[in-house]
Amino acid sequence: MSLDNFFSPKSVAVLGASRNPGKPGHVIFRNFFEGDFKGKAYPVNPKAKELFGQKCYKSVEDIPGPVDLVIIVVPAPIVPLALRQCGKKKIKAAIIISAGFKEIGNVKLEEEVKSIAKKYRIRLVGTNCIGIYDPYSGVDTIFNPRYKLERPGKGEIAYISQSGAIGTVMLDWMAMKGYKISRFVSYGNETDIGADELIEYLSKDKDTKVICAYFEGMKDGRKFFEIARKLSHRKPIMVQKGGTTTAGSTAVQSHTGSLAGSAEIFSAAFRQAGIIQADDMEEMFDFARLLSTQPLPKGKRVQVITDGGGFGVMAVDGIIKNGLELARIEKKSVEGLKKKLPHYFVIKNPIDLTGNAESWHYAEAIDAAIKDPKVDMIIVIVLFQVPALTPEVTEVIIEASKRSSKPIAVVASGGRYTEVLKKSLEAGGAPCFSYPARAANAMGVLYNYTQYRRKHG
Repeated sequence: MSLDNFFSPKSVAVLGASRNPGKPGHVIFRNFFEGDFKGKAYPVNPKAKELFGQKCYKSVEDIPGPVDLVIIVVPAPIVPLALRQCGKKKIKAAIIISAGFKEIGNVKLEEEVKSIAKKYRIRLVGTNCIGIYDPYSGVDTIFNPRYKLERPGKGEIAYISQSGAIGTVMLDWMAMKGYKISRFVSYGNETDIGADELIEYLSKDKDTKVICAYFEGMKDGRKFFEIARKLSHRKPIMVQKGGTTTAGSTAVQSHTGSLAGSAEIFSAAFRQAGIIQADDMEEMFDFARLLSTQPLPKGKRVQVITDGGGFGVMAVDGIIKNGLELARIEKKSVEGLKKKLPHYFVIKNPIDLTGNAESWHYAEAIDAAIKDPKVDMIIVIVLFQVPALTPEVTEVIIEASKRSSKPIAVVASGGRYTEVLKKSLEAGGAPCFSYPARAANAMGVLYNYTQYRRKHG
């Protein structure tokens, strides 16, 4: 069965929809009722007559017409009964939010759920999970209220997480930073559907360009790596692995009931499968934002453009540490820029526009780098605090990024004023980093992935 019913259902039912605003079932049904979901949403609660003016059904079997997806938010001991009712209703997709299964040692109950699902051919996401957020279809099973946890807008980065807590914090952080997402899945105990099947599905998803994943352990590591090896040259796959220490591995077993496995074995397997490994969540999205928005480079020669000399020096260090090279722009490019720009600007690598930089200076320098055949990648450092620089520089960079056949990474550091303009850059498809080293690291990953793709594509 395709996983389409999880991401683009025409009708959903929430089992455990509650009148109590503090209950997960209340928030989840509210997401569908008041959010962007265009299909039909049915509340199921045998103790309530209506919710938000909508008729409540005593059982999912009482709902008139078909149901594509059911979200189960009832106490764990009741889940088998609820799942049997779904089976009789011929529902083929279920997200089990409920906890209280193998993660607390209740393996027998989880096996019962798995057996019922297999009998009725119901595919499961969960148990013990947050579920799915899809900004394109409006599916939102996250039980954290929107005023506490913001949702990111539509983008091209998919994120799957074994941990619901890490996944939801990531969504809130992404929304704050202005980063965007295509699909989010928290799959919890991996009772049925796991990381391998989700990655395979997302590799064919037209809205997803990059796949990110956080996991602690997995039920079938060999299958995951075989699928990843087959797909990683089509779309970048990046992973953050939890449980890399002995203590962390022990904690994993009490979190999702999974075995974490050896960190060294996983890292070696990642490399063989072409998977990009990130050390933390911020680094993962540094890489993902560049890979999802920028073209692949032809080579590893990087041109730096800056209005702050010290930041230019740091960028050069980062470029060399990542195995990249400084571009040597052609004499024709140098002479052209010297004719147009003030004489005290440094036209080398870095091109230093100094603290007197204006928006049009950036336009000329970036244009020259885009056209120069000896430049493969461009890092643009823009310190918005300099006196003559106006917010129009963001439009200059966004326009250049859209027409460039070379990847462009932007670096901007500062306070509130800078953060506002960085969001404008992100919204325009120009990935922005706070420090030169982070931009250089991402450029290094972009180049290495390009080499992998050329070898295996």
